[in-house]
Amino acid sequence: MPLNTTPNIDDPDGFYAELLAAHEGLSDDESVSLNARLVLILANHIGDRSVLSQALDAASKGDAK
Repeated sequence: MPLNTTPNIDDPDGFYAELLAAHEGLSDDESVSLNARLVLILANHIGDRSVLSQALDAASKGDAK
């Protein structure tokens, strides 16, 4: 399955606001930990190692949208 990099989130602005709100009041270390936990939870949900590898590659190259 190929990585989907086209916009695919219902209410992306609302999600971004929710993401920012989740970080409010956190220290830098706590914020980094929250992001790491979120990445692992979403990676587990995706589950497809090929897609996850494609996502890592895209993010490393700055291709993530």
